[in-house]
Amino acid sequence: MVDSEKPKMMDEQNQEDESVMKGGENQTPAPEETNADQQVNDEPETVEDFRDSPFAEDSEYSEEEYKKFVELYDRTLAEIKQGEIVTGRILAKTDNEVLVDIGFKSEGSIPLEEFNDPDEIKIGDEIEVFLEDIENTDGQLILSKKKAQFMRLWDQVVDTFHQGGTIEGKCVRRIKGGIVVDLQGVDAFLPGSQIDVKPIRDFDSLIGQTFTFKIVKVNRPRRNIVVSRRALLEESLKEQRKDVLENIEKGMICEGVVKNITDFGVFVDLGGVDGLLHINDLSWGRIRHPSEVVKLDEKIKVVVLDFNDAKDRISLGMKQLTDHPWKEVEEKYPEGSIVSGKVVSITDYGAFVELEKGVEGLIHVSEMSWTRHGIHPSKIVSVGETVEVKVLNVDKEKKRISLGLKQLTEDPWKEIEKRFPVGTKIKGTVRNMTNFGVFVEVEEGIDGLIHISDLSWTKKIKHPSEVLRKGEEVEVVVLEINKDERRISLGYKQLQEDPWPVFEEKYKVGSETPAKVVRFVDKGIIVELPLGLEGFVPASQMVESSMEKIAKSLKEGDELKLTVIEFDRKNKRVVLSEKEKETKKKKEAEAKEKEEVEKFLKEQDQPATLGEIAGHDAAVEEPEKKTESNEDKTEEKKEETEDKAEKSEESDDSEEKKDDAPAES
Repeated sequence: MVDSEKPKMMDEQNQEDESVMKGGENQTPAPEETNADQQVNDEPETVEDFRDSPFAEDSEYSEEEYKKFVELYDRTLAEIKQGEIVTGRILAKTDNEVLVDIGFKSEGSIPLEEFNDPDEIKIGDEIEVFLEDIENTDGQLILSKKKAQFMRLWDQVVDTFHQGGTIEGKCVRRIKGGIVVDLQGVDAFLPGSQIDVKPIRDFDSLIGQTFTFKIVKVNRPRRNIVVSRRALLEESLKEQRKDVLENIEKGMICEGVVKNITDFGVFVDLGGVDGLLHINDLSWGRIRHPSEVVKLDEKIKVVVLDFNDAKDRISLGMKQLTDHPWKEVEEKYPEGSIVSGKVVSITDYGAFVELEKGVEGLIHVSEMSWTRHGIHPSKIVSVGETVEVKVLNVDKEKKRISLGLKQLTEDPWKEIEKRFPVGTKIKGTVRNMTNFGVFVEVEEGIDGLIHISDLSWTKKIKHPSEVLRKGEEVEVVVLEINKDERRISLGYKQLQEDPWPVFEEKYKVGSETPAKVVRFVDKGIIVELPLGLEGFVPASQMVESSMEKIAKSLKEGDELKLTVIEFDRKNKRVVLSEKEKETKKKKEAEAKEKEEVEKFLKEQDQPATLGEIAGHDAAVEEPEKKTESNEDKTEEKKEETEDKAEKSEESDDSEEKKDDAPAES
């Protein structure tokens, strides 16, 4: 029995197979059929073959009856075509296949795995099968139960698509971009964007669920079907959306579902209409991300803040459903009260503490510690930490609350003078070094400064690292305490007795002393004197006054004989000279000569003898004679010069006359 609605899918190959089944005249026999013995033993297939065959004599049918049977058989074969759905009857079942009779000359086989429940297969049951091939190499029909079911369902899906109807399906597995849906035996594709009106984040949660779908696309050649669930949901929401838009008003409180969460806010589904709940309207308090307040698919209450004329942009608020937290802030947090809060933000100038949602106070960096100055607030508190603070000031209008952290502990500088009186020796740890001194921690959080000038009595220190090391424990002397400015001055050299009174006696101005070259500076030399004192020799006080020549002639460690030319105890300064010794010798020689001259002049005041007078007169006359002779020579030279001048003038006059003579003629 052939299905009257079977698709016309027969091709040229089917026609060739049909001609083979009918035994046409032009059929070329196969090599196996050329065997004569085989032809004799085979049954006749046509009336002519029956008439000429040996079976005609033994047959119980007449030629006319046989002819009717052949025509009936041929008519049955003509109606069975490859690629059609036919009805067959189960003949037998084996371990691997099921034999089915479809009214053809041979039975067809169907793989056992194509039956959903092999135990329910019964001999004699009629089933629909798809004829894949009329004859295989074994001469059997190739049938398929699954393909027959698919063809039936495919026709139903196509009809549903053209009619615009819906169909139920089950989500069976997830693939890239969507889900495979089983439409009662036909696989269809459900894109992720067509699952719901809101984004679906977990596709796996839909596997195994059954929904109603709308067929949106059918591709016959590729046997592809695309379905959509969103299209049905949108249709059902149209009326609901219309009602929402008609009734929406500013200030109206409504309920919605969190549809999507972004960095800037939350999209809320109000029933087919989406509204935006901005992050600033989520909470009175500080939040970093909307997910801290709401979750996806959560039902929340919101208030309509505003919308445009088209009502396609609706602004929502959630914090507006509660009172402003600053309304009674002065009563909740009076000045001087101690409260606790959570650190929510840290900046360079302090830390913000959340006392409650929407109420924050600032701990300024200066109010964090009595002793730790110049450090970042993150070194004292951390984000998320719960701290106790003291309310210092409340400004309701500007919405500012000043908080203090150090006020919860006693000020260590309050009685600092009692713990560290001036002149006492204490121990501390070197914490930091600068160009101007060393900071020593004398107590936890309290540092004192050793100025660079208080590191050594005798040496000129360029950097504190020449004397102390960071982390070293040292003993110091308290020199001064300034409680108002919170400063302690310490001394290191004061641990030893001041040697300058001894130096003053040892190195008086004019005294000579040996010295060793320590280093060269721009304007002179630093030398080390006995007793460990350092002195300075200017370049101008060296025999070689050029620093270039001094550096070539001397090196560090060389010894010199120097003279002290300046001693300043107040400023701890000693200046020496190398050429002062020679200068001193010259001054002594000049003084001695002056003394002799004065002595001679004194002797001139006494009465002179005749011999001395004679000797003196001779000495006086001789210079006079020399003077007269010189004067005479000068006069003679003068006369010679005048004579030469007169002669030259006469010669010039004669030449002029010679030149004028021709002109007169």
